Amino acid sequence: QVQLVESGGGLVQPGGSLRLSCVASGFILDYYCIGWVRQAPGKEREGVSCISRSAGSTYYADSVKGRFTISRDNANNTVYLQMNSLKPEDTAVYYCATGPRHSWYGLGDFSSWGQGTQVTVSS
Repeated sequence: QVQLVESGGGLVQPGGSLRLSCVASGFILDYYCIGWVRQAPGKEREGVSCISRSAGSTYYADSVKGRFTISRDNANNTVYLQMNSLKPEDTAVYYCATGPRHSWYGLGDFSSWGQGTQVTVSS
Protein backbone atom coordinates (compact mmCIF):
# COMPACT_ATOMS: atom_id res chain seq x y z
CA GLN A 1 0.00 0.00 0.00
CA VAL A 2 1.39 3.36 -1.09
CA GLN A 3 0.44 6.72 0.30
CA LEU A 4 1.48 9.97 -1.35
CA VAL A 5 0.89 13.30 0.35
CA GLU A 6 1.42 16.53 -1.57
CA SER A 7 1.84 20.00 -0.17
CA GLY A 8 3.08 23.41 -1.22
CA GLY A 9 0.42 24.58 -3.61
CA GLY A 10 -1.11 28.00 -3.49
CA LEU A 11 -1.72 31.25 -5.31
CA VAL A 12 1.22 32.95 -6.99
CA GLN A 13 1.62 35.77 -9.49
CA PRO A 14 2.99 35.12 -12.97
CA GLY A 15 6.75 34.89 -12.83
CA GLY A 16 6.69 33.71 -9.24
CA SER A 17 7.81 30.46 -7.69
CA LEU A 18 6.41 27.61 -5.67
CA ARG A 19 7.93 24.47 -4.25
CA LEU A 20 5.83 21.33 -4.06
CA SER A 21 6.62 18.43 -1.78
CA CYS A 22 5.50 14.83 -1.88
CA VAL A 23 6.05 12.47 1.02
CA ALA A 24 5.77 8.82 0.08
CA SER A 25 5.14 5.84 2.31
CA GLY A 26 4.73 2.17 1.57
CA PHE A 27 6.45 0.00 -0.98
CA ILE A 28 7.33 1.50 -4.34
CA LEU A 29 9.14 -0.53 -6.96
CA ASP A 30 12.73 0.57 -7.42
CA TYR A 31 12.38 0.98 -11.17
CA TYR A 32 9.33 3.20 -10.88
CA CYS A 33 9.47 6.88 -11.49
CA ILE A 34 7.98 9.26 -8.94
CA GLY A 35 6.90 12.76 -9.72
CA TRP A 36 4.08 15.07 -10.66
CA VAL A 37 1.07 15.00 -12.90
CA ARG A 38 -1.24 17.96 -13.39
CA GLN A 39 -4.85 18.29 -14.39
CA ALA A 40 -6.58 21.49 -15.37
CA PRO A 41 -10.29 21.72 -16.20
CA GLY A 42 -10.87 21.26 -19.90
CA LYS A 43 -7.33 20.07 -20.54
CA GLU A 44 -5.78 16.65 -20.86
CA ARG A 45 -3.81 15.23 -18.01
CA GLU A 46 -0.13 16.08 -18.36
CA GLY A 47 2.85 14.29 -16.90
CA VAL A 48 4.92 17.21 -15.65
CA SER A 49 8.07 15.65 -14.29
CA CYS A 50 9.41 12.55 -12.63
CA ILE A 51 12.60 11.20 -11.17
CA SER A 52 13.73 7.61 -11.18
CA ARG A 53 13.96 6.09 -7.72
CA SER A 54 16.93 3.95 -8.70
CA ALA A 55 19.05 5.86 -11.20
CA GLY A 56 17.92 9.38 -10.43
CA SER A 57 17.32 10.26 -14.06
CA THR A 58 14.71 12.91 -14.68
CA TYR A 59 11.96 13.66 -17.13
CA TYR A 60 10.37 17.02 -17.87
CA ALA A 61 7.49 17.88 -20.11
CA ASP A 62 8.46 20.31 -22.84
CA SER A 63 6.10 22.86 -21.35
CA VAL A 64 8.12 23.10 -18.12
CA LYS A 65 11.71 22.49 -19.22
CA GLY A 66 14.03 25.17 -17.95
CA ARG A 67 11.52 26.36 -15.37
CA PHE A 68 10.81 23.37 -13.13
CA THR A 69 13.32 21.24 -11.28
CA ILE A 70 12.57 17.91 -9.63
CA SER A 71 14.69 16.50 -6.84
CA ARG A 72 14.49 13.76 -4.26
CA ASP A 73 15.53 12.95 -0.74
CA ASN A 74 15.50 9.18 -0.59
CA ALA A 75 16.33 9.08 3.11
CA ASN A 76 13.16 10.99 3.88
CA ASN A 77 11.07 9.51 1.06
CA THR A 78 10.36 12.97 -0.24
CA VAL A 79 10.25 14.39 -3.75
CA TYR A 80 10.29 18.09 -4.50
CA LEU A 81 9.24 20.11 -7.50
CA GLN A 82 10.70 23.59 -7.64
CA MET A 83 8.57 25.66 -9.99
CA ASN A 84 10.01 28.94 -11.21
CA SER A 85 8.84 31.49 -13.76
CA LEU A 86 5.29 30.30 -13.33
CA LYS A 87 2.77 31.04 -16.04
CA PRO A 88 -1.03 31.18 -15.93
CA GLU A 89 -1.12 28.01 -18.02
CA ASP A 90 0.60 26.21 -15.15
CA THR A 91 -2.60 26.55 -13.15
CA ALA A 92 -3.83 23.07 -12.30
CA VAL A 93 -4.20 20.50 -9.59
CA TYR A 94 -0.82 18.86 -9.17
CA TYR A 95 -0.76 15.23 -8.13
CA CYS A 96 2.18 13.27 -6.88
CA ALA A 97 2.25 9.94 -8.65
CA THR A 98 4.29 6.79 -9.14
CA GLY A 99 4.52 4.44 -12.07
CA PRO A 100 6.65 3.36 -14.99
CA ARG A 101 8.54 6.23 -16.56
CA HIS A 102 6.59 5.92 -19.79
CA SER A 103 3.41 6.86 -17.93
CA TRP A 104 4.65 10.44 -17.91
CA TYR A 105 4.79 10.31 -21.70
CA GLY A 106 1.13 9.32 -21.87
CA LEU A 107 1.99 5.74 -22.72
CA GLY A 108 0.90 3.91 -19.60
CA ASP A 109 -1.06 3.94 -16.36
CA PHE A 110 0.10 5.37 -13.09
CA SER A 111 0.25 3.07 -10.08
CA SER A 112 -0.38 5.45 -7.20
CA TRP A 113 -1.81 8.93 -6.73
CA GLY A 114 -1.79 11.54 -4.05
CA GLN A 115 -4.72 13.74 -3.14
CA GLY A 116 -3.54 16.70 -5.19
CA THR A 117 -2.59 20.26 -4.38
CA GLN A 118 -3.95 23.30 -6.19
CA VAL A 119 -1.55 25.64 -7.96
CA THR A 120 -3.04 28.88 -9.22
CA VAL A 121 -0.98 31.37 -11.20
CA SER A 122 -2.82 34.64 -11.56
CA SER A 123 -2.26 38.35 -11.24
